[in-house]
Amino acid sequence: MRKSSLAFLAVTLLTLLTLVPTIAFAHVAAAGPGVGNIPQGTQTDTAYARSFTTQHVTNVFATTQKASCYTPEVPYAVSDGPNDGYSGETACGSASTTGENLGPYATQAGSNPGYPASTPMLVKDHSESDIRVDPTNPKHLIGSSKWFVSAEGYNHLLGFYESFDGGQTWSIQGHIPGYEGWTDNTDPVGAFDSFGNYYELILAYQFFYNKDGSHNYTVGTSQEANPAVPAEVVSVAVHPHGATTATNWNTTQNGHPDYIATYDSVGGAPDKQWITIDTNKNLPNGSPNPNYNTIYAMWTLFDGISSKPYVATAKALPNGTHTAWSTPQLLPTVNSTAGDTYLLPHVDPTGVVYTTVTNFPAKHGSCCSTISVDFSTDGGITWQGPRVVIQNVQDPPLVYANTTFRDGIEDTFAVGNHLSAQGHYPLYVAWEDYSVGVGNVIMSASYDQGLTWSTPIQVNDNVSSVDEFQPNLTVAANGTVSVAFYDRRLICPAAGTVEAAHAGLALDQVNPNYAGSLPPYGATNYCINASVQFYNATLTPFGNNIRLTQHTWDPQLNSPHTDSAFAITAFIGDYFGNTTSGSTNISSFVSTYNDGSNPANRQQQVVATVAIP
Repeated sequence: MRKSSLAFLAVTLLTLLTLVPTIAFAHVAAAGPGVGNIPQGTQTDTAYARSFTTQHVTNVFATTQKASCYTPEVPYAVSDGPNDGYSGETACGSASTTGENLGPYATQAGSNPGYPASTPMLVKDHSESDIRVDPTNPKHLIGSSKWFVSAEGYNHLLGFYESFDGGQTWSIQGHIPGYEGWTDNTDPVGAFDSFGNYYELILAYQFFYNKDGSHNYTVGTSQEANPAVPAEVVSVAVHPHGATTATNWNTTQNGHPDYIATYDSVGGAPDKQWITIDTNKNLPNGSPNPNYNTIYAMWTLFDGISSKPYVATAKALPNGTHTAWSTPQLLPTVNSTAGDTYLLPHVDPTGVVYTTVTNFPAKHGSCCSTISVDFSTDGGITWQGPRVVIQNVQDPPLVYANTTFRDGIEDTFAVGNHLSAQGHYPLYVAWEDYSVGVGNVIMSASYDQGLTWSTPIQVNDNVSSVDEFQPNLTVAANGTVSVAFYDRRLICPAAGTVEAAHAGLALDQVNPNYAGSLPPYGATNYCINASVQFYNATLTPFGNNIRLTQHTWDPQLNSPHTDSAFAITAFIGDYFGNTTSGSTNISSFVSTYNDGSNPANRQQQVVATVAIP
């Protein structure tokens, strides 16, 4: 996600993540539905910490296995170091080991004087992630992430890391090519078609830096980096089945980048895009699925304080190409509302496609959000809904207590694959609730196509009152429901310990949002782990929360600044990856810990695996 400055809100386009802080501080008095309703019961921090070992979780640092470089469209030399480990942009030299094209690139040909950068720059940080499994080969995984050359300038493309051995090694990595002529490519999310072609849905947009380091999105001026391309685009890049290099991507359609929608003026800013592909060749009754290989691309269009959700479709073809994109269509929303976003499409075995739509109030300082579900039974031609999941959800603040990283997507969504007693495939929604002054993850299910929803339950089972946030749902082939989330129940490592040294806590010297002493040795509600909770199809839990991270990490280190190098708000991602392959749950998330391969405590992508109950 992007454009999160409150100053930016006052003068130009608003995205949802700038709206959140204005509604999040008006806390309601009572606990929200589901808070404290923990069917598995709480567990001690000691038991949770040990669960990484007792549940035989594995961790692999994926993005430290290759060194990537690219030539950014807009260079930015400011360094915020040495605090938190920042070091500014670094010229690549001979560091690249990915085999990717180091630039300059075709889409940079029309750049204004001073752009692009004069030399390739080293990719240092990798926050926010998505991970997918090839339906033709369960050992073939592709993860995608933001690929930062400048954390201080929030300067990144999208990158990918690819494994052919189930995630043990990540032999192919690099930035995703085709859209280097825009300042940023953002919001990593992808999907495989049934042929094994991988589709990355890309949001590419332009900005340049003001003298104070803030981002300027003005178009049509000499300062604009690249007037030869549209200001903002929703596009795709396809990594075809059988590709074995970092540069093997299909990125053009009809002689230009593979645009789904383009926006080239103030008054329309796309954001928060998501993608899914229907890979069900046949319906459960054995008849052909008419929606087989339909690609559903969704995004939100922001205009002032208004935001509207859109969908476009195409059909994936065996050679890694696709049919023409349909005209973008407006999705159903709650009547007379202003802010609708967070589209998370999923397809059930009958070819019905569903998505959540989350509504936020237009009036600043108002409470709260409403989560609904839309669906289509005819391949996205017509849509039904919205069917309300939950109302009056108390949203988290933009920035959680003690640290400077901002929160992300409010909710997550998944569709089951075994029929319910009511004759439909289950729908699962989890969301963040801040009604008691800390973040909790709450969940509910529907077994009648969204008409009614089960009594909400709390997913996180911590005893201490700390923040649990950014849930991500998925459903395994056997119907087991998996909810992964970020977790702050464990204190930061103690001074003088090996864990504190490898966590880089000594680098954390200045933090305006923390009232305690720094470095944050032993700090509570500060450092981060990732967790997962498993349920059966009717949300009966399997055991307790499982710790997915082997080591606790500090979110302050090398955290990209979303507004400018001199502003406070920073970033670990708005979501992270969670999927399954056979009997294994696979998650991808950020860590700044040094496992021996990350000596500068950069934001790296860790891939965790654990057996599915």
